[in-house]
Amino acid sequence: MHSTRVLLQSIPEGLRRQASAVHLAQDSCLFRVGDHVRAAFLVLSGEVRLARIGFQGVEVTLQRSRGGFIAEASLDSKVYHCDAVATAASDLLAFPAEAFKRSLTEDSAFSRRWQSILANEVRKLRAQCERLCLRTAEERIVHYIEAEGVAGVIELQIAKKAWATELGLTHEALYRALRRLQAAGTLAVSGRRLELLAARSEQPQTD
Repeated sequence: MHSTRVLLQSIPEGLRRQASAVHLAQDSCLFRVGDHVRAAFLVLSGEVRLARIGFQGVEVTLQRSRGGFIAEASLDSKVYHCDAVATAASDLLAFPAEAFKRSLTEDSAFSRRWQSILANEVRKLRAQCERLCLRTAEERIVHYIEAEGVAGVIELQIAKKAWATELGLTHEALYRALRRLQAAGTLAVSGRRLELLAARSEQPQTD
């Protein structure tokens, strides 16, 4: 996890001076599919997520930032391929895209830091791709807890309805799967705390 303070310190001073402040109200849009890429965005507070409608008509969350860059890979694209929406009131810094790319070319320390940021995002996206390829809702839930939690335990930082979107599920399918996992003795749920239990019985059938 890259803290916002560390990220800001890694950005060259000249580039920081070119940044402009952006405030988003909850549910407002930062950009839409097809919009031209004109800036690199750093989320300072709140939360912004990238989303796209999947083949089955279910909205899938591609990235969620609560303090860090959003849509980093889009700097090398002409247009965005997803929507960016604030899930809470959010403050961001917008760095002009061309100036940002020029700084990456001219400042080797900043370039190395950027490579680290991108590598971290690739690891997260790889885990998400693996998860979305799993057939059952139960498998996706278990994979998420194992990949994002610690020792089989996770404290969700988002509402379960938003989590369902991140898993590529409807919230009804998520709740049914959670009940089945609990009934099977595979999962303990206490509010937003989810714990995989030692006795991992066979996964029950899903929708």
